[in-house]
Amino acid sequence: MSIKKRNASGDKKNETSFSKSSGSAAVSNGKVKSEEDSPFEEIKDYDGESGVNDKDDKDENEVDEHAERPSVSRSPSGKKHHHHRHHHDKKKSKKIRESRRVMFTLGAVLGLVLTVLFTAGRHTLPTDLDKLVNINQLNSIFDDWKSWKDILPIGLQSYLQNADSENAMQGSADSFSVGQRLKASKNYTSKYNVVLVPGVISTGLESWGTTTTGECPSIGYFRKRLWGSFYMLRTMILDKTCWLKSIKLDEETGLDPPLVKVRAAQGFEAADFFLAGYWIWNKILQNLAVIGYSPDNMISAAYDWRLLYIDLERRDGYFTKLKTQVELNKNFNGQKSILVGHSMGSQVIYYFLKWVEASGQDFGNGGPEWVNEYIEAYVDISGSMLGTPKTIPALLSGEMKDTVQLNALAVYGLEQFFSRRERVDLLRTFGGVASMFPKGGDVIWGNLTYAPDDPVNTFETNDTDITMDGPKSGSFGSFIQITRKDGNEANFTIEQSLHELLAEAPAWYSKRVRENYSGGIARTARQLAANNHDQSKWANPLEAALPNAPNLKVYCFYGVGNPTERAYKYVPADKATKLDYVIDRDARDGVMMGDGDGTVSLLTHSMCHEWQKGAKSRYNPGNVDVTIVEIKHEPDRFDLRGGAKTAEHVDILGSAELNELVLTVASGHGHEIKDRFVSNLKQIVACLDI
Repeated sequence: MSIKKRNASGDKKNETSFSKSSGSAAVSNGKVKSEEDSPFEEIKDYDGESGVNDKDDKDENEVDEHAERPSVSRSPSGKKHHHHRHHHDKKKSKKIRESRRVMFTLGAVLGLVLTVLFTAGRHTLPTDLDKLVNINQLNSIFDDWKSWKDILPIGLQSYLQNADSENAMQGSADSFSVGQRLKASKNYTSKYNVVLVPGVISTGLESWGTTTTGECPSIGYFRKRLWGSFYMLRTMILDKTCWLKSIKLDEETGLDPPLVKVRAAQGFEAADFFLAGYWIWNKILQNLAVIGYSPDNMISAAYDWRLLYIDLERRDGYFTKLKTQVELNKNFNGQKSILVGHSMGSQVIYYFLKWVEASGQDFGNGGPEWVNEYIEAYVDISGSMLGTPKTIPALLSGEMKDTVQLNALAVYGLEQFFSRRERVDLLRTFGGVASMFPKGGDVIWGNLTYAPDDPVNTFETNDTDITMDGPKSGSFGSFIQITRKDGNEANFTIEQSLHELLAEAPAWYSKRVRENYSGGIARTARQLAANNHDQSKWANPLEAALPNAPNLKVYCFYGVGNPTERAYKYVPADKATKLDYVIDRDARDGVMMGDGDGTVSLLTHSMCHEWQKGAKSRYNPGNVDVTIVEIKHEPDRFDLRGGAKTAEHVDILGSAELNELVLTVASGHGHEIKDRFVSNLKQIVACLDI
């Protein structure tokens, strides 16, 4: 299957593809494309056949690694610490005892894991292992990371204690500290109702099936977390086939396969922690609680992130329930709601703002004034509004490590126990993941000779003390560079890569993506008005304008200055992978880095700056007030999650500044937040032909 590029008369020319052994590179003229030219639209000569036989693939436990990425180093800061060799005998013996405790604990856990891996072929293993030890008991080990300080060397303990006392109530990210400081110093209290919408992968998934027949009876999984728990990791290891059957969606319907019923966990527990000890929303919940929030005026709108957005409504009534809850809260306490979304959750909120005012079956039918009447603010935290380039290699070749928005433990499970082919097949059944394909084509992401954030392996953030190695002369516009088996090379832009991915994917996948998502640009207000009735446009803010709601406020809070994947080099894959190409992990520049938060590229936040133009932009018809705060990534070297000043994609939810910003909006003081720009994105957007 190949991409057909046409001239103005419609003749087919310049035919290239990922799998075609042609030495000629793809060509882009850099011209702005209309909505109809989006890769999500149907290709007229597309015959619907898959380039890969997905049904005949056999399970393989290939352990692969991500392409070698440029190394990241921080410039030295602070004084060097010299350690003395001589210690008191008493302290020395204590250290020996402490080290033995650590080694004993690690040895026990490692021994258990090795036992599982080397005996996974036995059918009786799950039962025998359950009798021997309950793996869920390991959760308690991670209940409180601070307890691990007790087994650290005395000198490091002292250092950490001093650091804690110095930072207390002065930017500390400790539990409850931000809320306590704002309550004591500024008398912040709860005002608006708060709705928290998690990102992709963050929400736990649990089984509600009760079947007792078939190869994988679901009754044994009833109310068990198949995603977002240690039980997930155990099931990946011991019952891989049944776990896959439960988590994968049906290829034809995009919903649960027969005899399976998996739903999103509900309540604050659905996304406060991914695993015990690995927090997601918990720190924000703690700080909001300090200033007066509780289930009376705050909800967590968890959702099944695997589904197409429209299927969230058709299967689960998700948007109807959200609309009803917002209305009930205002009727109860007289206050509007603020919608706080992280990552893909920001896209889900944006889709909701269009859905709720649209008329028709499966839509909200709230009318054109609903948002203005019920929503005080839309808070976008590290949102993927214009998609993220990492999504393409994940769905093209199953690249996982630092590629999709998974935390470390989820990545570990998928990489260790599932081959790339299995990962591709799994992710393609998740209709929600495709919503994060990059949008805007060459205008946003560049053509073969130029991209707005060029050159490669450089930052747009000012005065960062993080450096990136690697060549600095290439362009991000050449998003995928493929070396053919014959040694020839071909280059593809992001837009061309999407065309190719959909052309060579199974017919059911290409059809679902094209029918439900769009990645173009609406060039006129008339186009935007027409798109208000087309749900496939609502996840793309370049084709769906903000609601005409003059009283609405929009806040964009996102991280910058953290190396983020931006372009890739591919080479022919080994036949055992059942893939055509994989990222070149032997090349020093197999993955080219740009600016962002480690997951989402800086350019995806271009939409916030376009909205900030107010009435001058056709995308902001109500002249909605937009505030932008860029947070520079300055992680604490002694904190596993980055500490108070991190701006990493997930860990930013625990940063002191982000928590303060959220509480400021929720308490009714959002007008006090001022714009802050520490990157060149504002200048970049000013030059884009949007």
